[in-house]
This record gives sequence, C-alpha cells and structure tokens, in this order.
Amino acid sequence: MEFHACPRNHPRKLRAASGSVLCDPCIRQVEGTLRTLPGLYQESLHHIAPVARRMSTTRVSGSRARDHLNWSALDARRDIVAILESWSDLVVEELGKAAPSRSVPQLARLLLLNVQWLTAQPPAKDFADEIEELKAELLRTIDPGPGELDAWIRECVVEGCSGVISTSPRGVGGDGPNTIGCSSGHEWEMREWITLRPLLQRKRKAADA
Repeated sequence: MEFHACPRNHPRKLRAASGSVLCDPCIRQVEGTLRTLPGLYQESLHHIAPVARRMSTTRVSGSRARDHLNWSALDARRDIVAILESWSDLVVEELGKAAPSRSVPQLARLLLLNVQWLTAQPPAKDFADEIEELKAELLRTIDPGPGELDAWIRECVVEGCSGVISTSPRGVGGDGPNTIGCSSGHEWEMREWITLRPLLQRKRKAADA
C-alpha cells in the first residue's frame, strides 16, 4: 500500500488518514481548535483595552481613543473573522451549503461540520496551519507572556501515542485549570509543565541523534 505522509510539520512522518491529506492527530487537533475559537474570540473582547486603563475611571483631558486600544487584540479579532469566512466561502461554493452569518461561532460551526471534507482537499495543510495560527494569535492577545510555549509542538511523551503536543494552554477563560494536551487526548495541568518540558527535550534529542 502506498504511504501518503501528512504534510504538516511532525517530528516523524505520520500516515495521512484514509481519504484525507492530513493524519488523524492533525484532524482531531483542527476539530478541537475550531471548538475553542469562539470562546477565545469572546475572551479577547475583554483585552481590547489594556488592563491598567480598563480599571482606571480617570479621564485625562485631551486623551485620544487610540491610546486606549490594544491594536493586537483588534487585529486578532479581525483576522479570525476574515480567515474563517474565507474557508467558509469555499465550503459554501463547493458543497452548496447555506452561508452562515458573519459571526465566529457560526463560521466555526460550519467548518467543524465539514472538517472531513476540508482536510481531504489539496489546501488542507494551509487550512490546518491557519486555524492553529488563529488560536495562537488569540492566546498571545489574551495572555501576552513569554511566547515560547506557543512555539512548542512535539510528539507526545506517552509511550506508543502518535499524537502531538501543542503547548498553547487550553481552558483559557473557563472555570477549570489551564492544561497542555496532545491531539490524542492526553492532558497535563500547566503546573506539570516543569516536568513535561524536559521529557519533550529528551525525546527531541533522541530523535535528532
């Protein structure tokens, strides 16, 4: 049987799922991200004004509105609508689906319902990469701390698991603790990152040896 590798950036080659351009872990990862985007988009609304200024009730005479805006948050919110709408247009045109309203929850829902078709198309890699970048951009807006966590995408440390770990925290804006997870469902709390990261580094060195 001919081996078709997933075109995304994996530590080792993973077989594309049957009838798809992407591997199963990538498809699950995209599905999970599409489910989280509406919540992250809503949370980003609270970060348009910098925290210090949102808490201040003092108005300085002559101050300009632009001084009170977080342009990164505005850009992230604009990007998510534009990109989700672009991929939704493809679904509407090619599959004859009814066009959704121009809202992030409705756009994400349409893409989620048709994710199997989208990941079977030639631009599937671009689709997955853009959806993951939207999540990373929103997370940087919500919690603009050190950016190294968002950059780490590595093979899961659980023996025999073919999933990939994305260290962009999950659970932002929710009631539960933020977690790190792999695309196959394994999860760790953020406090466990201190022990998880050395395992990732060790596994990477072993793969590069």
